[in-house]
Amino acid sequence: MFLLILVVVCYTICSLSDKYAVSTAKFNGDELGFLMAAATAVFMACCLPFLDRTITFSWQSFAAIGLLCLSKILEFKLSAIILDEISAFELKAWLGITLFMSYATDIFLGEKPSIFKFLFIVLTVAGLVFIAKSGRTDSGNINYRRIVVPLVFYLLARYGYGIVVRAAEKYIFSTMALFFALILMAIILLPRAKPLEIFKKNQKGAWVVVLTKIPNVAGLLAENAVIAVSLASASFIQPMILCSLFVIALIRKEPITKLRFIGSVICMAGIIGFQIC
Repeated sequence: MFLLILVVVCYTICSLSDKYAVSTAKFNGDELGFLMAAATAVFMACCLPFLDRTITFSWQSFAAIGLLCLSKILEFKLSAIILDEISAFELKAWLGITLFMSYATDIFLGEKPSIFKFLFIVLTVAGLVFIAKSGRTDSGNINYRRIVVPLVFYLLARYGYGIVVRAAEKYIFSTMALFFALILMAIILLPRAKPLEIFKKNQKGAWVVVLTKIPNVAGLLAENAVIAVSLASASFIQPMILCSLFVIALIRKEPITKLRFIGSVICMAGIIGFQIC
């Protein structure tokens, strides 16, 4: 549970940083993706001497690196397309599908099924639906036919990240796989991102994004540790981030709709219930 909370704290900081990068610093997806990958890889390199650096020179290791890189790139590219049609809240709600997929995978891997855990997943998803409705401004104009394919692959990318980490653990330590995947991602995005122009465009914004990748490293390491124990627990990270943003909004006394309030409370009840089962 401690690791899960650590991940949520770190990723909440990164979520606020990403929001700043897009809305204030005006970075596009390629620029933000490059800064994320390159900065995270640099800071992660500082941690490698203190971590397990197990890696076998096998096709499984190289496949894991490539698939993790693909997962991260798809996440950035497809979310930009999807968010043109739906709100960020609604996208998080769709991620509720991965809760069921991840829990089913845990059962397949040997975890004893629990009706109570299943019901708490249902409760969490119900809360996400309420939160999604609170973030919807003009549902009548949503073109789901345009985003159905990107949405499916986005969900598969998020779910597939955990699957790859678990499947490759016999061949390459998760941190090493992610480290090389981030380097590969930075190289792929380099021609389109043009890093020198990023700093000319907004030097302050670039440094804000870069420095907030320090907690991102801590979050990634903790997330991989959670995945090693339970894919379902790891899939609760995004709903927990929504709840943490809700708490921050309460502290800041920001206006909160009734649907978002109800949805956040229900979501938190589901998360807590699942963890204590």
